[in-house]
Amino acid sequence: MRMADLSEQTGVSVPTIRLYLREGLLPPGRSAARDQAEYNAAHVRRLKLVRTLAEYGDLSIAIIRDLIAHLDDPEAGGGDLLGIALAVTARHHPPPPGPGRDAAEGIVDNLLRRRGWTGLGQHPTRQALIGLVTSLAELGREDMLEVFDDYCAAAERVAEADLRAVGDPRDRGRALEIGVLGDVVLAALRRAAQAHKLTG
Repeated sequence: MRMADLSEQTGVSVPTIRLYLREGLLPPGRSAARDQAEYNAAHVRRLKLVRTLAEYGDLSIAIIRDLIAHLDDPEAGGGDLLGIALAVTARHHPPPPGPGRDAAEGIVDNLLRRRGWTGLGQHPTRQALIGLVTSLAELGREDMLEVFDDYCAAAERVAEADLRAVGDPRDRGRALEIGVLGDVVLAALRRAAQAHKLTG
């Protein structure tokens, strides 16, 4: 299929497809003629993934490029990709510097110990949590810390559901999609539940 067909099948505009090709998010098509390329079902699948990560995952091109690089890495197993997706998205949100960072780090480490969540010492998700707690303090929203244990209990159930959804760890694309898009699904469901509580 030509680029126009690829655009029609995926709902992604031709200029956006060209951008994704330039950024390395989509592999080049097979040369068919002068200034022409042919695309196939694998391109359709990849383009739909990139579109979803950008539009629903609200991820930057830089983050998507990192994720795609891992997806295309033959050394990365499918099971590893779920963890990689978590690490890649979290490492783009380091904790801000400032006087509240040390206090936030203590709060996060106490929380992780209390929950028995071990092995996260240098993990990017721990750093992201420290950044969030630092920001909450800066906004004067320390009261949110009172419900963190409730959030943790819900997060454990969601993590178990994520692992069930991944299923076959050899399915590399599925592991990556669930690792990233699970956040989007959870946020949408949370907003729906909030709306129900407010209007019910």
